[in-house]
Amino acid sequence: MEKTKNKDKKKYRVSEDMSYGSIILMQFRKHKAAQLGMIVLIILYIMVIFAPFFAPHDPQRRLQVPYMPPMGIHFIDTEGNVQRPFVYGVEMETNKETFRREYVIEPENKYPIKFFIRGDSYKLWGIFESDIHLFGVESDEGLFLPFGSDKLGHDIFSQIIFGGRISLTIGLIGVFIITLIGVVVGGISGYVGGATDNAIQRTIEVIRSIPMIPLWMGLAAALPANWPQFKIFLAVVVIISLFGWTTLARVVRGKFISLREEDFIMAAKVSGSNQFQIITRHMIPNFIGYILVNVTITIPTMILGETTLSFLGLGLRSPTISWGVLLRNAQGLQSISLYPWLLIPGAFVILSVISFNIIGDGLRDAFDPYAVTRR
Repeated sequence: MEKTKNKDKKKYRVSEDMSYGSIILMQFRKHKAAQLGMIVLIILYIMVIFAPFFAPHDPQRRLQVPYMPPMGIHFIDTEGNVQRPFVYGVEMETNKETFRREYVIEPENKYPIKFFIRGDSYKLWGIFESDIHLFGVESDEGLFLPFGSDKLGHDIFSQIIFGGRISLTIGLIGVFIITLIGVVVGGISGYVGGATDNAIQRTIEVIRSIPMIPLWMGLAAALPANWPQFKIFLAVVVIISLFGWTTLARVVRGKFISLREEDFIMAAKVSGSNQFQIITRHMIPNFIGYILVNVTITIPTMILGETTLSFLGLGLRSPTISWGVLLRNAQGLQSISLYPWLLIPGAFVILSVISFNIIGDGLRDAFDPYAVTRR
């Protein structure tokens, strides 16, 4: 038996010998936006994993060019000659009328952008020593700041790459905690039932009635100021995860209630399977698709939670680098109007959140058993 579908004049077939996993993969491949989102996230995670290699400068190095605007990449010089990509040298001057700092291009100084150049030394993953960077300028007098610099002269592009290590990692750690608590608590509530189910559901209702952002702010403000940044990072993850499992727990409870009376579950009981085997081998696999979709939707929530707390000064703090910490530099109307490039880290937050969301949409459609016939 074969089903044929015509969409945008393209045909594909679902045959009876195809496995469920093959059908899911085929459905996901048709979701072009989800594939694009996955490519974006793969690029972002590769960049943050090898952050010292991709960053042109040490993110903590002060380059003596505070509030320098983003540098443009040129292919044609002032004389009209086509050259390899390069940046001009700049000189800092003070405007005698406005008394503001300004940067003037020096056309006579041109610094070609090259790949695999030597620069600031680093230890990749704290093990491998190197000074090779993917791209940049070789001259000690030249700088390459594609996103400009902050008030201390730090390279914003390099800081964004390093900041992604925390902002993108916090989502993975947090979603693991949320998924573990949600599946365990929801499974107990739906499988056991009775007074246990009633107590768990009332607890969930109390938790869901608490405003999340004020609660996060209160708990984050209670963290000791003398804690090292690593402990603060873990505390922020726990704070965000502690109250994010309730939605998943309720869905898991509903799935367990609907599945525990199914014929294949009763057959497993009769065959001698214990409760742990019934839950892990027969019940959870039946809604693993929803769990995966929930993961992709929860990760953006974790990223936004860390960004919000760090932006408000209640989460991570400088010198630790995250996208939320970087956005703190853009607080105030004056900073935004005079130095709009300080908002660039926010674009990476938006890009990563949108990518996770559209991947969640693609997975939701791929796991839908009726998607093939409905579209």
